[in-house]
Amino acid sequence: MRILRVVVIISVVLGALFVGVDRWAVGYAENQLADRIQARQGLAGSTEVEIHGFPFLTQALSHDLDRVDLKLKGVEVAAEGRKMRLSELRASFRGVRLDGDYSGGTAERAEGTGLITYADLTAASQTGATLSYGGAPGKVKVTASVDLAGRKLSRSVISTIALVDAPDAKGGKIVRVRAEEVPGEGIPGLERLVRRQTDFDRNIESGLPAGLQLSALTSDEAGVHLTLGGSNVVMAGS
Repeated sequence: MRILRVVVIISVVLGALFVGVDRWAVGYAENQLADRIQARQGLAGSTEVEIHGFPFLTQALSHDLDRVDLKLKGVEVAAEGRKMRLSELRASFRGVRLDGDYSGGTAERAEGTGLITYADLTAASQTGATLSYGGAPGKVKVTASVDLAGRKLSRSVISTIALVDAPDAKGGKIVRVRAEEVPGEGIPGLERLVRRQTDFDRNIESGLPAGLQLSALTSDEAGVHLTLGGSNVVMAGS
């Protein structure tokens, strides 16, 4: 009985040590992967990584991770050659195959969500227009000022914000903002001037993890919510 008790105690101690080492290893790996993703994407904001599954060490030795969750804040992506900020991006990567040197990995599939605040959408308009919630999903309110024959006129319109296919052969999606109706008030050229300020397209996929693409969007009081997904998504590495 004494020998059995010693064996049990040793087993418990070794088990606790293994769990402790495993949790230290996963924490270290999460920090390293976060740093590499941030460096690869050139991110200005914060990056958090959570690796799921236990034990981690056996997954690492096989170079296969079941699931990795990624949370980015203050993401800057390219939009028509300029920077556009995503307030937050969350993604879940499944079936991650790690590179041979553990510098990164590629996921069989991934899905996620993103948020663009109205302040960031206003900056992305690049026309001086101000955007806010339009009172219904998929609607935004756009306020712009135009000069007409020396007079400065301010107009607000309700616009539809939608995800449409990019017009070029490369594929992809673009975010399109279009005013539903612009009161002309009988003033020649007024609608055209207002639409120059309120209507715009932005391709924001450049800068996202390679393989992760926009699939849907909607809007509410918080901002514009993006839905993303893809296969063979590169998380980090060369």
